[in-house]
Parts: sequence; structure tokens; C-alpha cells
Amino acid sequence: MKYQVGDMVLILHSNEEARIIDIINDKMLMVDVKGVTFPVYKDQVDFPYFKRFTEKKIVPAKKGKQYIDDVRKEKDPGAKRVVDGVWLTFLPVMDHDEFGDLVVEELKLHLVNHTETAYHFHYTLHFFGKPDFELKNTVQPFEDFYLHDIEFGELNDSPSFDFEFTLVTPDKSKAPHYEAAVRLKPKQLFAKIEELKQKNLATFSQRLFETYPVRTYEEIVEAEHLWKDKLSSAGFKIYDAAKARQHMEPARSVVDLHIEKLADDWKRMSNYEIMSLQLKIFEKYYHLAVVHHQPSLVIIHGVGEGKLRDEIHDLLRLKKEVKSFVNRHHPAYGYGATEIFFQY
Repeated sequence: MKYQVGDMVLILHSNEEARIIDIINDKMLMVDVKGVTFPVYKDQVDFPYFKRFTEKKIVPAKKGKQYIDDVRKEKDPGAKRVVDGVWLTFLPVMDHDEFGDLVVEELKLHLVNHTETAYHFHYTLHFFGKPDFELKNTVQPFEDFYLHDIEFGELNDSPSFDFEFTLVTPDKSKAPHYEAAVRLKPKQLFAKIEELKQKNLATFSQRLFETYPVRTYEEIVEAEHLWKDKLSSAGFKIYDAAKARQHMEPARSVVDLHIEKLADDWKRMSNYEIMSLQLKIFEKYYHLAVVHHQPSLVIIHGVGEGKLRDEIHDLLRLKKEVKSFVNRHHPAYGYGATEIFFQY
């Protein structure tokens, strides 16, 4: 069945009429329903003529007098818009291989804004912690913004989809920026794709944030110097930024996160409590290293099952001060340490 841009089609599962705005490939279309755009497979749509014909009455019913108050008001085109945050949407492009099996060739990525606010965004795709693709742009309210394609085989290379958002219209009560990331493990991805096949859906999504965060107290102190006297009179102790370091604990070049070095009663702690304490200590000395402008920092996390190492590496991928990090053999720590290099 041949479709063209501009054609009206019927979405079979929702019984809604849509307009085709783009032909993605020989199997998929991009459609618009009352201002909301999304992709669908061609076998999920049909021309609406049969529906219109069957719904149309051959002999119209006789109408009596109709008054202006009885006229049904048109529905607001935006009435069905649901405000539920900003999402990263994955559209698997599938085809049959030589054996007739349906396989995924690539994924199309879209940034979907289901809010009433416009955002500037800085998007970076990382593989194994190294940047591979970068894009800066703006996403408007209730807009579906196409980012790029990614080959299905590349999803085995530990991809990290990292975003930094800022408001197009500045608001002093809101955070100056917000960072979010999506990391999908191959096992999770395969499960998502199987679910799409079973439910006959076109996409799956990961929410980046539901509401843009408000400004924290620390950010207010940094950004609003005019509030200094007011905060002081309210009882807050405020330091000069130039003298802040003298009030801080000295930084360390090496931090050992073995639990026996951090807590005396660690044998009574659960695995969750141990991991939480280790990550808290990591964050503390990471920020001290940044404040003191250290060129590098060594974190000793041990070998074990690698859970603590993976958590730390995931956090490091989101931190803008990190130039690079490496988990390589160290004469003193073996493979149980990660060295972090900073950029200022």
C-alpha cells in the first residue's frame, strides 16, 4: 500500500485519524495527531475511507430546530496533551534476515518534550566513557526532536546517552542546568524489544525528568550575591568564595574505599549500607579534589564483583570536571583502582 506525505490515515489501535508528515523507511511512517508526532509501522495504519463510509448515515436523521446554546463546541486540539516530562525515545528499525527472522538493524533516537516549557539541550553519546556524538539544540514544548541513529551492534559498547538541559526562558527559582543520562545494558534492551514485538508497539522510552528542578540553596548562594546580607541577617554563616578553602577538610590524592577502612562495625552492615557509605565517601573526596583543583585522584575500590567500580564509573561519566578516567593495572593496587584526571 503506497502512502505519501500529507495523506490522512487511520491509527488502527486507537481509531484516530492522523496526517503523514514523513516517510521514515519502507516499513515506518511519522504521523501527526492533533499536534503530537510519533512513528508507526505501516501495518498499524490504514486509509480512513472505509471507516468514514460506514459511519456516515445514508439517510440523515430529521433535525428539529437547533439553538446556538445547543451547538457542540469544538474540542481543544491540545486538550489531550499529557504533561509527563521529557523522554528519550528509541525506535527500533527492523527487517527480515536471510532466514526470515525479524531482526533489529538500528535504533532511531528522539528527544520528546511532553511539557509546556522549552529547553536548550546539550546531548553527548559516549561509548566506554569516550564521547562519540554531540549535539546542541533546542526542543520546544510538546515537540518530538530527532537526534540520530545508532547501529544495533554498537549497543554492546556500553553506550551512555547524556544530556544537559537549560531553560530557554531563565527563571531564578529554577536550577541553572540539569543533567540526566540513560544507560541501557544489552539484556535490558533485548527485553524491551521483545516486549515491543509482543505488544505490536513501535517505540519504548526512558524518562529523563518529570519536572525541571528548582534551584538548590547552594546554587542560590552562588548565583545571587545580592542575597548575602539578607542571608547573614537570617543567621546563615556565609564565607567569601576566595577564602572558602581554608574552612574545608584537606583533599587527598588517594582514597581507599575498602569498608574496613571506613567503619569499625562494618560486619553488621548490609550490602546496601556498605555500598551507600562507600559512594558517600567517594563523593566527599571527589568534591574536595575539585575544590582544591587537584590534577588527578586515585580511588581504590577493590576488584571483587566490580559493582562498586561500575557505580563509580557511571557517576564519573556524568561529571563535567572529569577529563578522563582509567581502570588499569597499578603497581600498588593492581586492577582494584581507578585514576581520575580533571579538567578546569
